[in-house]
Amino acid sequence: MLNKVKDYIKKYNLLNDNELYIVALSGGADSVALLLLLDEMGYKVHAAHCNFHLRGTESDRDELFCESLCQQKSIPFHRIHFDTLTYAETHKVSVEMGARELRYRYFEQLRKDLDAVGVCVAHHRDDSVETVLLNIVRGTGLRGLTGIQPRNGNILRPLLCVSRQEIEAYLQTKGQEYVTDSTNLEDDVLRNKVRLNVLPMLKELNPAVCENIQNMTMHLTEAQKVLDRFVEKYKKVKCITFKELDKIGSREYLLFEWLKNYGFNGTQVQQIMEAETGGIVTSSLKYDVLKDRESYIVEPSLEPLKPLRIPEEGTYILNNEVKFTVKKVPVWVSKDAAIATLDASKVCFPLTIRRVKEGDWMIPYGMEGRKLLSDLMTDRKMTLFEKRRQLLVVDAHDTIIWLVGIRINNQCMVDATTTEVVEIQYQ
Repeated sequence: MLNKVKDYIKKYNLLNDNELYIVALSGGADSVALLLLLDEMGYKVHAAHCNFHLRGTESDRDELFCESLCQQKSIPFHRIHFDTLTYAETHKVSVEMGARELRYRYFEQLRKDLDAVGVCVAHHRDDSVETVLLNIVRGTGLRGLTGIQPRNGNILRPLLCVSRQEIEAYLQTKGQEYVTDSTNLEDDVLRNKVRLNVLPMLKELNPAVCENIQNMTMHLTEAQKVLDRFVEKYKKVKCITFKELDKIGSREYLLFEWLKNYGFNGTQVQQIMEAETGGIVTSSLKYDVLKDRESYIVEPSLEPLKPLRIPEEGTYILNNEVKFTVKKVPVWVSKDAAIATLDASKVCFPLTIRRVKEGDWMIPYGMEGRKLLSDLMTDRKMTLFEKRRQLLVVDAHDTIIWLVGIRINNQCMVDATTTEVVEIQYQ
């Protein structure tokens, strides 16, 4: 067992000599074995125990056991007490999730305080196998079949190479006692069913099922690494064309790997793939993805915009990021898309700046008839995202005088009779 764990640590480069590590010690067989193994290998370790006060005197029993064990082994011991039920109720999460959040937050803070390299937790091979089976039951993609990984940031799992049976046998040879929890904070009802019913049935079909599933997860993990490297360059882009997606042979896979960074799940990715052109789906992180004519585009969800009133000349800020400067100047005609020059006699203050809404129209510069702004923007091949962000300026008569950055109203154009110009600059 010792050599098996040594080899696993070396294979995945989990631990270094002369560095400090924290061992999450619950008092159960897994964490006790982990602490003893790392201590026996000569690693510098501290133990950390969380008392969640969920099992009455049994919780206190576990804490005292962990403290006594560490005293016997001369291992520094740290502990913390949590009011887990209050935390879960306050944060509207399950008790299991609340305990998990509290535990890992404490471990990370302790790691920083002690200047430790990582936190070692005692997940073993059977835990990983159960996780894979649970993911299959709930529905998963390739990543869900890779099981629990040996490293997740500062969280290290040196026991993933051994089974629960091996752990108990190791402790028996050491004559080492451990405590047994009447409830397990890591397990929900479904996990218990997998452990107590599904796995024993699978072992009847093949006694080596856990080892075989673990080998599968290792192979799939290596395959996932190749795929991750391939899609890495796409993860931070805001637009991917259909041509790019079709080049790799799986539009759905690349879309999912790209969009999950913005909070989209598999069901939503399927929705956007099946959407008509112009379809928009919103993620939990408040990003929108648009299926445009030749590409998928993602951007933050559009926040409501309060119209900006401009009663007179001056500089005005819209939504803390867009500046409009309005002033009356001698006659001139702008050729800059960011500056509108309008006949002052045909513009009535106050002006208002707002977004385009359905049914807006004007007579565009150079035309005689009225045109819907939606059609004007479509003619310019603007995306739905660009259309919904588009600003315009209306005067006191609610006449649209400028589709910002695009076109002024022909009725307000500077001509031979103009004696003064209203200049509006957009920045």
